[in-house]
Amino acid sequence: MSAPARSGSIAAPVLLACSHGTSSPAGQRSVAALVEAVAARRPDVLVRGGFVDVQQPDVEASLDALEPARPVTIVPLLLSAGYHVHVDLAEAADAAAPRPVAVTGALGPDVRLARILAARLDIAGLRATDAVVLAAAGSSDANAVRDCERMGHLLAAEIGRPVTVAFVSAAKPRVPVAVLAAREAAGSDRVVVSTFLLAPGYFADLARQMALSAGAAVVSDPLLVDGDAPPADLVDIVSDLYDSVPVAPSAAPARTAAPPSRAGVLAGLGHLARRLRRGKGAREHRPLAQHAAAGEAAPVPLDDVLGQR
Repeated sequence: MSAPARSGSIAAPVLLACSHGTSSPAGQRSVAALVEAVAARRPDVLVRGGFVDVQQPDVEASLDALEPARPVTIVPLLLSAGYHVHVDLAEAADAAAPRPVAVTGALGPDVRLARILAARLDIAGLRATDAVVLAAAGSSDANAVRDCERMGHLLAAEIGRPVTVAFVSAAKPRVPVAVLAAREAAGSDRVVVSTFLLAPGYFADLARQMALSAGAAVVSDPLLVDGDAPPADLVDIVSDLYDSVPVAPSAAPARTAAPPSRAGVLAGLGHLARRLRRGKGAREHRPLAQHAAAGEAAPVPLDDVLGQR
C-alpha cells in the first residue's frame, strides 16, 4: 500500500520513495511511516511510496498511477546501491519514457546513517569495553559490499572504536564468524551487534538469531523501529537525495553508485530469470531464506533487501 500523497507544485517532480517491500507487518508500518514523514517534511512535493518487490504497487504501477508526463524522481529506500538500483529501478525509469524519470543513489553510505546506528547502540546499552560488529544483509555485488564497508568506517568514527563489518549472506565474513572472532580478540565476552538494515522483518530477525547464537551479548534495532517516529536524519537523507537530481527531461538514472561488478550482474540475471519463471505474483524469496539459513552465498544481491520478509 502506498503512503498518503502530499499535493505540491505541479512543476516539481513527484518523489517516488521505493522500498524493497516486505511481508512483515512491522516492517510495512515502519517504512510507511518513513514515507509519511518525508511527505510531511516536503509539502512542496507530491510524495508517493512504491515497492521493488513483494508488495504492491510495484514501480511500474506506481508510475502508471501518476498524471501522464509528470516528471518523477525515484529515491530508493535501500541502504546500498546494488541490483535493484542499477537494474530494476534504472530499467523502470527507461521504460517510463517519454515520462522524465530520474533515479537517485541509495540511502548509504552516509554519516547520518552512522549517527542513527550509534543512537541505536546507545539505546541497546553499548559499553565502553564492548566490541562492535556491523551486520548487513550482504551482496554478491562488490560495489555494494564496499558501501557496507564504508558504513563500518563511518560508524567506527562515530563511536570511537573499531567496527567489524559482517554479512547475513552472500559476502564474508558471515555474522556468526565475525562475532566469534570479536569475542576471541576482545578483552571481554561482550560483543554488540549493530543492525545495518532499514526496518524490522525477516533479515533483521535472521541477523539477530545468527548474532545471539554466536554469543553476541546485545543486538541493536534496525534503523527504523515499529511504533517510533522515523529518525530525522533518515528523513533528511531522502529529502536531500530528491534535491540532488536536477529537473531535466531525461530518463537516465541521475545519482547512482558505480556500475555493478560482473558477479553482481550475473547474480542479477539469475534473479531475473527466476522471477520470470515463477511469475510476478509469487515473490516469496524462499531461496534467499534457504541460502542464508545454510550460511551459503545467496544467488541474488541482498544489499538492497531491507531486512524485511
